Amino acid sequence: MHKLFVSGLFLLLLSLSACSPNTTGTSQTTGATETKPLVTGAIPDQDPEKLQRQYTKLASYLQKELGVTVEYKPVTDYTAAVTAFKVGDLDLVWFGGLTGVQARLQVPGAEAIAQRDVDEKFHSVFITNKKSGIKPFKDISDLKKLKGHTFTFGSESSTSGRLMPQYFLEQADVKLTDFKGEPGFSGDHDKTLKLVEAGSFEAGVLNEKIWQKRLEAKEIDLSKVEVIWRTPEYYDYHWVINPQVKKRYGEDFVKKVQAAFFKLDPKIPEQKEILDLLQAEKFITTKNENYTQIEKIGRKIGKIK
Repeated sequence: MHKLFVSGLFLLLLSLSACSPNTTGTSQTTGATETKPLVTGAIPDQDPEKLQRQYTKLASYLQKELGVTVEYKPVTDYTAAVTAFKVGDLDLVWFGGLTGVQARLQVPGAEAIAQRDVDEKFHSVFITNKKSGIKPFKDISDLKKLKGHTFTFGSESSTSGRLMPQYFLEQADVKLTDFKGEPGFSGDHDKTLKLVEAGSFEAGVLNEKIWQKRLEAKEIDLSKVEVIWRTPEYYDYHWVINPQVKKRYGEDFVKKVQAAFFKLDPKIPEQKEILDLLQAEKFITTKNENYTQIEKIGRKIGKIK
């Protein structure tokens, strides 16, 4: 009787152990070997609460598709995202064009693996507070109208909120010293929008997709702020993966991550929600060479050395 009791207890414990779930944010254990989770991150280009929601949902999807533990780790600013990728604290990061180049230059073997369908033809929009008196225009040369006005960019390391806009300003022969006072650096696109809307700056520039998203959500007061110019297209956001994942999960893991992004389907409600949050119809392939122009401009303005 005693032996039967012990044997039954052992089987019960074994069964409970086998049914124990592995949840996001915990390390995987196989026998005596513990595998670190795949840690994702993103440049903080908009409101942190919005970022937390969309990337947590994406992490859950990737965990299911890849069969490994996936967690999202927020960072404080653009530079922190690049640094965390460099030291190995982040494995898979949603970078802008400039930060992606910065990160890959510091991590040999890092690859740009996926982008949204909109990211190969991306745009910024210049906006003004309507009290500034600056009217919308179509010709790049009319950026000269911003001279003598207060102006704010987004983050200093933002592609759509600083790098490419500064490039287009220079094409129109507008220097940073032509603005009234020092140009501002708000930190992210949402802050740029709010600062111009409030009149703290007469003009500014931000990511077109963020403008559209806030417009659809009716979060913009169009009686106070408007778009005056849309930039030409350029490559921007993309996912970059750290080569250290191959040692952890196998040589074919990068292709598995790519496949998971490409598999996102707007016809499946849960996946459509993720795509909608990320403002994408689908994800497509990309490569490091697509950001050569970004690197050249980054070196020219001193953001890449």
